[in-house]
Amino acid sequence: MARSHKHSARTDEYRSGSLTLTGSIAMGTGVMIGAGIFALTGQVAELAGGLFPVAFIAAALVVVFSAYSYIKVCNAYPSVGGIAMILKKAYGPGVVTAGGSLLMYFSMVINESLVARTFGTYTMRIFGEGSDSWLVPALGVGLIVAAFIVNLLGNQVIGGLSKITAIIKIVGIAVFAGIGLWVSGLSFDTLTGDGGSSDARGGITGFLAAVALAILAYKGFTTITNSGDEIKEPNKNVGRSIIISLLICTGLYLLVTLAVAGNLSVDEIIAARDSSLAEAARPAVGRWGEWLTAGLAIVATISGIIASMFAVSRMLAMLTDMDLVPHRHFGMPGRIQKHTLVYTAVIALALTVFFDLSRIASLGAIFYIVMDMAIHWGVFKHLRRELSARGWVLLTALVLDAVVLGAFLYIKLANDPLVVGVSVGGMALIFGAEWWFLRKEAASNDAED
Repeated sequence: MARSHKHSARTDEYRSGSLTLTGSIAMGTGVMIGAGIFALTGQVAELAGGLFPVAFIAAALVVVFSAYSYIKVCNAYPSVGGIAMILKKAYGPGVVTAGGSLLMYFSMVINESLVARTFGTYTMRIFGEGSDSWLVPALGVGLIVAAFIVNLLGNQVIGGLSKITAIIKIVGIAVFAGIGLWVSGLSFDTLTGDGGSSDARGGITGFLAAVALAILAYKGFTTITNSGDEIKEPNKNVGRSIIISLLICTGLYLLVTLAVAGNLSVDEIIAARDSSLAEAARPAVGRWGEWLTAGLAIVATISGIIASMFAVSRMLAMLTDMDLVPHRHFGMPGRIQKHTLVYTAVIALALTVFFDLSRIASLGAIFYIVMDMAIHWGVFKHLRRELSARGWVLLTALVLDAVVLGAFLYIKLANDPLVVGVSVGGMALIFGAEWWFLRKEAASNDAED
């Protein structure tokens, strides 16, 4: 049974105060920059048209309201596996907590496969190959395996690597954006764009759906909440880490999207949607710039997937420790967190092989926003007074999530209903399996008593 191994999970697997403020910021920005801007720019432009830079700004606004719930709870109750802890505080140790936590878990694993596919796409671009090459998923699989090995080395290695790669990414992307804006010339028209592209959906529904997808570019801030009391002085630094990470990424995303908009038409961005940043570098600085941008994407995706695995495997271990999910060793030696790391890698590998970038991103967005709404409602309904949280902020976050998710589902039902079907079926399976497992555990406990 899961319970038989839980007593050593906390003492052996976690090191309180092992992550500095700088390290947690690097980890948060590492996850965000690792997938969002490199993988999603073209897909967001396909929905929002020339207004795609504004869609990234609007997504940042939605996420700022969302972050309020996480910061309020984590400042009061910092804990490794923060999402599960927030849901447990709000709903108790039942089906909603377990199912909502697994939605977050799977959205993060889906994000890892998105990062892995992005790594393969940009790597193959260096060799003149497109995203349809069989080597794209093969390279993604290789990255997941490498990230798994790095995660076995522990917190200090991951924290140090995150700091180095964060500096490379932030400086590199800022340089790319600066050169791109200088070459193209920045004007108000660059920001407002041309929404009349025949290849972009456009309109208010398309824009709102683009915002829902762009939220994936910021969801990496939850990696910080999942690290919880592994961060030094978590009551202060969890909130600081989230705010600083979001500010850094919002500024970078704005500069990058303006640079892309200034160098490519919307149709060109859509045509190269899986590697649009590299395509935008070509008119700005030529072939070498394209290769350097691809190299920057490779660094970003490598660090992003390492940081994501670090957090998500600990979250699943926390759920095991809370007796909310079953656990089996399958003959593997070592601690529970090492086993959850294996499970995470295997699921990410399967998604990388069988799904393309567009569908991976869509699944991740749906799972994440549904979980996010559960967080806001739970904090509003059950924890607002205890945390002295402002109800209007929580309800605003809930409404914003509902609006952008509704627009996204409307478009997907019309254009790719399979994604909606897989999402709904996946959520039904998750909550149904949790209901069965928790009922079985309760019956077993009653029999023992």
